[in-house]
Amino acid sequence: MRRMKKAVVFSVALVSFFSFLSITSFGTVEIAKKEKTACTTCHVKMGSKELNDVGKCYQKKKSLKACESEAKEGK
Repeated sequence: MRRMKKAVVFSVALVSFFSFLSITSFGTVEIAKKEKTACTTCHVKMGSKELNDVGKCYQKKKSLKACESEAKEGK
């Protein structure tokens, strides 16, 4: 009986961990929806983790408008 309880607790912990990982992996899609823009606005190409200049700016400032105004000013 004790062994069964340990197995259930371990299983619940494992499922919770993988659920957390799957939620965090969709962060960029959520940002794209929030900012109402395509992923390629910040990324070099679709599906890539590599950021372009706008993406690097957004990573620091968390505001696409701030990055766009900065790009217009040439900073």
